Amino acid sequence: MKAFLTLFLIASSYIACGQMKVNKDAQSKLKAFIKKSKFDAEPATSFNGLSHANLKPQFNSLLNAAPKDFLVTAVHQPTEEKFQQDIGKGLSRFNPFYLQLDSEDQDRICGYFEELMDCVGLQSSNGKLNEWRYGFNPSKKQ
Repeated sequence: MKAFLTLFLIASSYIACGQMKVNKDAQSKLKAFIKKSKFDAEPATSFNGLSHANLKPQFNSLLNAAPKDFLVTAVHQPTEEKFQQDIGKGLSRFNPFYLQLDSEDQDRICGYFEELMDCVGLQSSNGKLNEWRYGFNPSKKQ
């Protein structure tokens, strides 16, 4: 019995170590992100709005899938790796349009993903944003 209890405690601590502590208000922040208007001109930045305004409804839908992915991850033993996978999946939704996006559009999409990272307290995309935006991960040796 003592051996079983010891094994259980060790296993529990490994599981707990892998989990990420998500910000307590992450769910409300993610839901607010879904509701807010996106891809509008932002006078305080260099973003003048989506270069192809006709794609705005579709891009809003594609982008809003990412916080929904984050919401699922946040309640099912969240880890940094799972959120990073969500980022990769979310960015890949824009791949069919990548060549139609100008650099400001690409930067703004990455900025939205950084906002999502802030919502849950994720410090790094593990290179996912750089890979999508620039085609390489600076943390990996070439």
